[in-house]
Amino acid sequence: MMAPNFAWAKDDWLDINITGVTGKLSRNVKAHLGSNPESEVQRRAYLFTVEDNINAALESMGRYHSEVTTDIIETDKGPWKLNINIEAGEPTVIQWIDIKYNDEMLEDNSFNRWLNQLTVKPGDVLDHGVYQNLKTQLVTLALARGYFDGKFTRADVVVNRDLNTAKISLHFESGQRYLIGNVEFTGHTLNDDIMERLIPFEPESKYSTQRLNRLNRNLIDTGYFSNIKVLPQIDAMTDVDVPIKVDLSPRPTHSFEIGLGADIGTNAEKTIDPRVRLTWRMPQINSYGHTQETTMEWSPDRPKFLTTYTIPLSHPLDDQLKLRVGLLRDKYGVTQDYNPDDKSYDYTGQLESEKRLIGVIRQQTLDNQWLFGYSVEFNQEYYTQSNIDYDPKFLLAGVGIGKTKRGDNTLDPKSGFRQIYSIEYGDPNLGSEVRLTKLEAKFKWIDTFFENHRIVSRLDLGANIADSDELAQISPSLRYFTGGDQSIRGYGYQELGPFIEYTNDDGSTSRQVVGGRYLVVGSIEYQYYLNDTWRVGTFVDAGNAFDTDQFEPVVSVGGGIHWISPIGPIKFDLGVGLKETETVDRSWRIHLTMGTDL
Repeated sequence: MMAPNFAWAKDDWLDINITGVTGKLSRNVKAHLGSNPESEVQRRAYLFTVEDNINAALESMGRYHSEVTTDIIETDKGPWKLNINIEAGEPTVIQWIDIKYNDEMLEDNSFNRWLNQLTVKPGDVLDHGVYQNLKTQLVTLALARGYFDGKFTRADVVVNRDLNTAKISLHFESGQRYLIGNVEFTGHTLNDDIMERLIPFEPESKYSTQRLNRLNRNLIDTGYFSNIKVLPQIDAMTDVDVPIKVDLSPRPTHSFEIGLGADIGTNAEKTIDPRVRLTWRMPQINSYGHTQETTMEWSPDRPKFLTTYTIPLSHPLDDQLKLRVGLLRDKYGVTQDYNPDDKSYDYTGQLESEKRLIGVIRQQTLDNQWLFGYSVEFNQEYYTQSNIDYDPKFLLAGVGIGKTKRGDNTLDPKSGFRQIYSIEYGDPNLGSEVRLTKLEAKFKWIDTFFENHRIVSRLDLGANIADSDELAQISPSLRYFTGGDQSIRGYGYQELGPFIEYTNDDGSTSRQVVGGRYLVVGSIEYQYYLNDTWRVGTFVDAGNAFDTDQFEPVVSVGGGIHWISPIGPIKFDLGVGLKETETVDRSWRIHLTMGTDL
């Protein structure tokens, strides 16, 4: 059945109406006809070639028996009218596809994988654009794999117009596969040994752009350089290899980054809890690749200072020694005094602590991409609990291992899985206040179903193994509390957990959330992408910190809107607590956060 009329273009010189074709055929016809004429001379040339251009468009898509009729209506004033009717005829069908290659390419599995993913097959309608794309893909893959002498010995489409069939033949002679020659770095001030260790392949490896991309990725991940160009020197290649030139530009000596966040809503103390973070980095301190990062964070009554000095060891990325010094003040839980007049507890503050730490950490990336680390950290923490001052010291030896698998390298990955396991141990014989074994496991899973539907889930587990009568000597920063944008949204930062009752200095009863020895917190969030830069989400968070036989799960629900900015997602979430505990009323919180999920 003939397609309905439609107007393609109108201007002062020619109105064009096409009937008879739709979809890809129609689009191809319009592409071959080109732009509308803009003068009388152009109009004459356009009309002279219109049938040839239409036939070329149809034949390129396997229509060799088409009939094209044109009707030109000339006018003294205004545009002429061109009516085009097309009967496309029967399509030409592919009878066979013969793709052959030889030489070293036969042993290269990349080409077998390419063949296996091709969708064109016998029985498809002939499309010369698809044929040209096959040729381009094969040549592009050959160049990417180092077959610079490769050439087609046969590349044609044989059409039988009587039978409306076509045979595609592509025969490729690859020649030898070239090797990667000398890699020359320019524009840097690092030790040559460091640069050599960043090359992720052996000398005289077989050429591939994938290997060069890994080199480029390594250079980016160091953070040393602001501009990186990995340039194969094709004009300078020998009979066997291709030299590589890498042009580099160092980053500025100092860089600064500011982060903002806030929790807004009802909780035990206040309705707003702003956070400001300033990060100062020196991406390259000397020719040995040393770096430093200092983070200063301000939040009411919770200032933090942490500096990390990193020294590359056997590899700039895969083996690093980190020296860490910090001074951190924080608040935990809630403190309440009993009011006998209304038989309730009034908020009086929180458990406050000041922590000083010095740590040494070695991190190594294993061959299977697990990140393995071991550490020694000394910390001393000052706090008052149940009207008693404490200042315990801990010397903790730790071991941790983790792995993050991302579906892509964007700041907003569509899929991924992160798992982290750690153990820390402190002993009185080695300088710790009490004997403590700290076990933790953290998981995060992301997946995108269909196209715009994303699921983010997480699970955090922790346990402090120590004598039950020594909990007060375990520093608050080593215990477990819940609440906040990275825990149970809808409640204030670290305000949930087990509490104790005691007699205060006035002789009345007080109670204080002091944290627990165990932690179980989970979350699941559904997110829907409205477009490439905006999404909405809804979540359920649940869990709590607890002691033996005291697990009291707390649940919060909520949702928000997220902007996928160039520097990472910025999230505006509202969480509502569904449970009223003995120390915290049912509350709601607005969380403004920024950062990637993995």
